[in-house]
Amino acid sequence: MEPVLFDKSLFALAALALAGCGASIPASDITARVADAQHSSDMVRFASMCEDWDDWDKPTEPFQIHGNTWYVGTCGIAAILIKGDDGAVLIDSGTNTGSEVIEANIAALGYTMRDVKALLVSHEHYDHVGGMARLQGLSGAPLWVGEGAAEVMRTGKDDPRDPQSGLHAAMAPVTGTIRAVADGEVLETAGITLTAIATPGHTSGAMSWQWESCTAGGCVTIVYGDSLSPVSADEYRFTDHPEYVAMFRRGIARLAGLECDMLITPHPSASQMPARARTGSFEGGITCPAYAASKTKALDDRLAKEAASQ
Repeated sequence: MEPVLFDKSLFALAALALAGCGASIPASDITARVADAQHSSDMVRFASMCEDWDDWDKPTEPFQIHGNTWYVGTCGIAAILIKGDDGAVLIDSGTNTGSEVIEANIAALGYTMRDVKALLVSHEHYDHVGGMARLQGLSGAPLWVGEGAAEVMRTGKDDPRDPQSGLHAAMAPVTGTIRAVADGEVLETAGITLTAIATPGHTSGAMSWQWESCTAGGCVTIVYGDSLSPVSADEYRFTDHPEYVAMFRRGIARLAGLECDMLITPHPSASQMPARARTGSFEGGITCPAYAASKTKALDDRLAKEAASQ
């Protein structure tokens, strides 16, 4: 269905040009509109291929989110490629199996893993970074992580402070360069500028990332906002860890206050990405403050449930 719609848009634009409308519609505008049609078609295809809370390793094809920002992940786990003047940056790897899908999607865009100049981490759980050791081996790129995630990535073992400690299989340790970044630190590589935003809670090392993406139509600020869900092992009680809860609330508040024209998340369904993709654009939809408010409610509900069970 989507390729047919795209073809129609191309034919319509070509007809306008052939009918002598070129004087009123500059060639650059026609090119931009063709690009927009492709952009929309690819996004709608993603929505048709993937379901809400889909399998972590289910393949899907890459698509442009906006400007220099591309989705290269699986149906169930996001991975983001940001193209620069001298290479690219990759956020998250998926599982070890999922990293093979991501590598293939990057290749489909004409890049190789050697073009990736930095590997970024959202949070240190297997479903998002279980393939990071593999991708670092292929790229040789440094790994940029939140301060609380560095030891997990270096050893492959859970942080005992993690509410989900013990639920995930051990990961292959990352043996190359790991750089722990501070909250608010501005990082530059490959002609790309990103700001690291510490948003602990889902894990202690959780990090969100913010950058600007531009097209001929203007620029938007994109935020890759971390999960921030109060999920845990069965025996874990947030109520028993007031300092962790206070840290969690600070992480949510940090995300709520960000400039954020477009929100994307490590689990696509957490920010309604499949539903938004059906519209052909991720602009609009859920905002960072709304996302943060939903996580505050989830944490409050969890604490209330724990209190009621005492």
